[in-house]
Amino acid sequence: MPYELSLAVVGAIHANADGSNRLFEIALMAPGEPVTLVPEPANKIDPSAVAVFSPRGIQLGYLSAERCGWIGGKIKQGADIVAIFQARTRGGAIIRANLDGQPPALPAMTAREPRPASDPGDGFWPDPIPPDDWTG
Repeated sequence: MPYELSLAVVGAIHANADGSNRLFEIALMAPGEPVTLVPEPANKIDPSAVAVFSPRGIQLGYLSAERCGWIGGKIKQGADIVAIFQARTRGGAIIRANLDGQPPALPAMTAREPRPASDPGDGFWPDPIPPDDWTG
C-alpha cells in the first residue's frame, strides 16, 4: 500500500458557488502549500466526492473519480491524510498526499527533454505566410 501519492484535482474549470474562480486560486498556489480534503457525502453528482480546498478556504476542485472513493473511505475510517499542493495542470492541479499523517514530500523535479526542432524529414512543411501587403 502506498503511503504517499500524487492525486489529480479535476473540475477546476467550474466556478464555485460563491463566485470564486478555481483556476485563479490554483494559479496563486505554490508547491508545498497545504490543502484540505473534505468528503462530500451529500453531493448529488457523486456521493463519494472529495473536495480540495486551498489554505485560503477556496475550493480548487475535486479528487478524480478514480481516487475519490478510496481516499474518502480512508478519511471516513479516521486516516490522518496530510496533503499539499504539488503542481498546476492545464485544467486543474496535482496534489501530494501522505496517508500516515506525515508531511508529504514533493517529488524531485526532472528536467524535461527539449522538443526537437521541426525536421523536414518528418513530412511536415508549413504553408508560406505572405506579407501583410500581399495582393496575390
